[in-house]
Amino acid sequence: MFRQASIKKNLILRAKTLQAIRNFFAASDYLEIETPIRTPAPAPEANIDAEPSSTWFLQTSPELYMKRLLAADYPRIFQICRCFRRKERGGRHLSEFTMLEWYTAEDDYFGMMEQTEALIRSVTRTVTEKGEIYYQDQRIDLSRSWEKISVQDAFDRFASVSMTDALEQDRFDEVMGLEIEPNLPKERPVIIYDYPAASGALARLKAENPQFAERFELYIGGLELCNAFTELDDAREQRCRFEAEQENRRQAGKSVYPMPEGFLKALEKMPPAAGNALGVDRLVMLLTDSAAIDDVTAFVTEEL
Repeated sequence: MFRQASIKKNLILRAKTLQAIRNFFAASDYLEIETPIRTPAPAPEANIDAEPSSTWFLQTSPELYMKRLLAADYPRIFQICRCFRRKERGGRHLSEFTMLEWYTAEDDYFGMMEQTEALIRSVTRTVTEKGEIYYQDQRIDLSRSWEKISVQDAFDRFASVSMTDALEQDRFDEVMGLEIEPNLPKERPVIIYDYPAASGALARLKAENPQFAERFELYIGGLELCNAFTELDDAREQRCRFEAEQENRRQAGKSVYPMPEGFLKALEKMPPAAGNALGVDRLVMLLTDSAAIDDVTAFVTEEL
């Protein structure tokens, strides 16, 4: 139990962070909801592997069920829950982790950027009583305007290959992780937006340029903190995308998940909306100046 004793201060701040998140959403008229952790049909995404649970699966995200609630006229909802993904373990990754996910009807990813800024600022002020974060010897000013860089511009500024070439060579994620992310500014938060259409399986495409999806990710202090987008609300297009993801999994030799028919049926009634999935563990890493995700987690897999 020595590791748990050494991180007690971090776990106390973690509890304060969770309460601050709940207070922020309650003050913004959001309803906290709970959805099933086990599902017969996770979203069939090629690069996310679900953990089997008998003949079903543990959730990789509560997204599909939360969108069904959007369709049932729950316009402002949030959830803090445990999620599970196979083969994810490292200094910033756990196979079982805590996710904050929220959805806002009649909004888009630009509105979600504003919500995310407000949330991070509010939680930071509440937990640390400051408007800034010190992370790994870097002062991060949250009060300044957050920098916004399109994916295209990020490749032009930081990558050794063009975005088009990276996509053609199936190196997009590699270049993002090894060349772009380490070189992003660290003195203030950075939003990377407008991802290639192929990188937004559940996101709406830009009407003026459908080669790009209305998706963004937030980086603070070099940590990727969240993944957000304007939600795709076309059930027919979503089915086609899922079928393509199923085929990608099949060709990669992975198990092919059942089609989530309940979600696709509800999608026909879902209003326009924006959603965000934020890693709570990584947010606590920032607030506690912790380099490793283990330092903000009471128990990790190897200790069980």
